[in-house]
Amino acid sequence: MDINQSKSFKPTLGLLDSTMIVAGSMIGSGIFIVTAEIARSVGGAGWITAMWVLAGVVTLIAALSYGELSGMYPKAGGQYVYLREAYNPFIAFLFGWTQFGVIQTGTIAAVAVAFAKFTAYLVPAFSEKNILFSTGGFQITAAQIVAIISIILLTFINTRGVKHGKFIQTVFTLAKLLSLFGLIIFGFMLGAKAEIWQANWQDPWNHFSLQMVNGETVVKSLTGLAFFGAIAVSMKGSLFSSDAWNNVTFIAAEIKNPARNIGRSLFLGTFIVTIIYVSCNLMYLAVLPLHDIAFAANDRVGVAAAEKIFGGIGSGIIAVMIMISTFGCNNGLILSGARIYYTMAEDGLFFRKAAELNKNSVPAHGLWIQCAWASMLCLTGRYNDLLALVIFGVLIFYVLTILGIFILRKKRPDIERPYKALGYPLLPMIYVVVALSLAALLLVFESNYTLPGLGIILLGIPLYFLAMRNKGKAAV
Repeated sequence: MDINQSKSFKPTLGLLDSTMIVAGSMIGSGIFIVTAEIARSVGGAGWITAMWVLAGVVTLIAALSYGELSGMYPKAGGQYVYLREAYNPFIAFLFGWTQFGVIQTGTIAAVAVAFAKFTAYLVPAFSEKNILFSTGGFQITAAQIVAIISIILLTFINTRGVKHGKFIQTVFTLAKLLSLFGLIIFGFMLGAKAEIWQANWQDPWNHFSLQMVNGETVVKSLTGLAFFGAIAVSMKGSLFSSDAWNNVTFIAAEIKNPARNIGRSLFLGTFIVTIIYVSCNLMYLAVLPLHDIAFAANDRVGVAAAEKIFGGIGSGIIAVMIMISTFGCNNGLILSGARIYYTMAEDGLFFRKAAELNKNSVPAHGLWIQCAWASMLCLTGRYNDLLALVIFGVLIFYVLTILGIFILRKKRPDIERPYKALGYPLLPMIYVVVALSLAALLLVFESNYTLPGLGIILLGIPLYFLAMRNKGKAAV
């Protein structure tokens, strides 16, 4: 570890804390929402389950591959550092810029919007339908204001020191893990119906999409490229719901024995979440007919299932669960994101103030800069729009990072590797092929959102050279 970092950051997070950051950052609102879009896109119960299994498998492959990199470079900034060492500062900057521009802040915004949507169940005045301001095509809703307030509150808490963020993360993540396990168990015990399960699995691998036209369900067969497009749209949701596991690498300088604990927490966290996600979707298929999953009100499959399981109080139960889940998720995202900007600023590639730590040994300026942009993104789009914008950039940089393992095996064979990528070179290369295929399909079928995401990445090119020029002037 860099001497500078060991003096600045305090390694106070143990294996449990780092595992809670992995699992807590992954579990937001996606598991309660995106299965509806998956059901509409690919139809059969087999394909719905396969989308979640595949997302879990590729996430585990990626996480176990990152274990090698985290053991080699246990420093603040994580993935940014891996890209800088494998390639060059330019590629690392593009990642850091995209994290700031859309990935980290876009995810924070999407999760905050989901938090606000479900808060409106308990406080209807906070609903998206409560429009506070409108001009032309732009409007501000009460839900957006609630989302922004939640981001500001969590940012403030995390400026008070990593111990405060650690406490919230561990408590909220344990609460949502226990409540999800409870929902799954009660779902199978109280809500499952044999006839629903059998009907859903009667033709599980048929290729069809579902649409609602004039109140009637229209079944459309999928063939050729259209089927692969449906797979890409479905995987967008399941992968996004499984994303943010890499956030633990950003806070490596604050983890005890990071060379070993980051790799362990990556495996434990992603494995636990994968088991929960697949089990939860099997529960949905035991409780709800396929039509009710696909056309759940506002895509709230979790609410529909909970109402079947618990009756009238089900919607309230699930709303509280999602509020806990999204609040804890955003705490992990906010806590870890600012550490990337800290390392970028140390390299002279971000706002200089972001490299300063406050009296609580956290990068407060970076936290507030992140807060400001994530709050702006809350005003720009809906949950699914933000999701599509984020996942394309995520896939591109995951691919580059995992290819970095191959590069560093050749470039730096001398560095100690406490962990080695599982199944190297086959499994990492399988991930690269799957992720690139999905990114290409998303460019074709979700271009309204992925092209702006690509544009944000490319905008980083002139910004890099501008940052380098300013760095050169500062050095003179």
